[in-house]
Amino acid sequence: MKEIYLDNNATTRVDDAVFEEMRPYFCELYGNPSSMHFFGGQVQQKVNEARDRVAGLLGASTDEIIFTACGTESDNAAIRSAIEVFPERRHIITSRTEHPAVLTQCRNLARKGYRVTEIGVDNAGRLDMDEYRRVIDDDTAVVSFMWANNETGVIFPVEEAAEIAKSRGAMFHTDAVQAVGKIPINLKRSVIDMLSLSGHKLHAPKGTGVLYLRRGTQFRPFMVGGHQEKSRRAGTENSAGIIALGKACELAGIHMERENSQVRSLRDRLQEELMRLIPHSRVNGDGAERLPNTTSIAFEFVEGEAILLLLSEFGICASSGSACTSGSLEPSHVLRAMGVPFTCAHGSIRFSLSRFTTEAEIDTVIREMPPIIEKLRQMSPFGRGEK
Repeated sequence: MKEIYLDNNATTRVDDAVFEEMRPYFCELYGNPSSMHFFGGQVQQKVNEARDRVAGLLGASTDEIIFTACGTESDNAAIRSAIEVFPERRHIITSRTEHPAVLTQCRNLARKGYRVTEIGVDNAGRLDMDEYRRVIDDDTAVVSFMWANNETGVIFPVEEAAEIAKSRGAMFHTDAVQAVGKIPINLKRSVIDMLSLSGHKLHAPKGTGVLYLRRGTQFRPFMVGGHQEKSRRAGTENSAGIIALGKACELAGIHMERENSQVRSLRDRLQEELMRLIPHSRVNGDGAERLPNTTSIAFEFVEGEAILLLLSEFGICASSGSACTSGSLEPSHVLRAMGVPFTCAHGSIRFSLSRFTTEAEIDTVIREMPPIIEKLRQMSPFGRGEK
């Protein structure tokens, strides 16, 4: 059974061209890029080329790119650095809908005595900018808002938020893991201090990431040891992964128009047809600016996990909008923050497309989804209208 993979916000397939770019650096050109000899030097040249490619996609300078192992490391490094740079400031601002890589870090810091404010969102997932303006003060060390939400695709006005942070002398960080490669970003035109990205979200392998650090921004390393990354991130470079990430960034720039036209068109058709064919359903984040590849749809009176199990019988891979685990009935923190009704939150499914998604795959989902929901509702006492 050929899979229909619509879970690209979780991870993406490695592009064939990306794999071919990295292949020689496992068994043939395996030198350490930090070595002084020619064998390591030729690898260093490819690492430098990858840095150029990443910088090109972000509209940044090459010396502003720090290679890391993942988006989580980049997020943690950014926030930890900011509070070390401003030890006298004890206030951190984030949002209620952040990825756990940011939320967990901030909540851990709250237990250590920091004052953490989590800004709310409206029912479409849009950031409450008025609340943000009210709470930021001269004690704020860092503000961290995601560029685009991983569950709903809702885009935050991070460039405006960065301007506000800078006006109060605070650092600004954005988790752009879901945004990079899907929407245009030009960091030369913003005052964002730090930005995180992850390679496996844009068709590079897992285990690769970047922390963008604006030139002149004070920084305290999270990983210390050797001189790698200009002493900003110690540890032997993941050469093959870095080279792959550079190629993936180059391809993302080439395919950006396709992401915002062809992929968006497939996404829109999918959600419009499912909304037309399935009553008592809603798009989470409808009305807000969203990523072109993402739609989160809530189906009332059913459980998301049950939907996913039945979709799997047709080879369809998606994800639940619910963070439920065995023995837990709590819906995702993102949907709770948006005030999505309980009957919808548990039946939310996220479909996230890529440039490899085909029209035939979307047709299959549109065909198979309505009878799945109907079957599950017939099994549900709430779906049958019983009390």
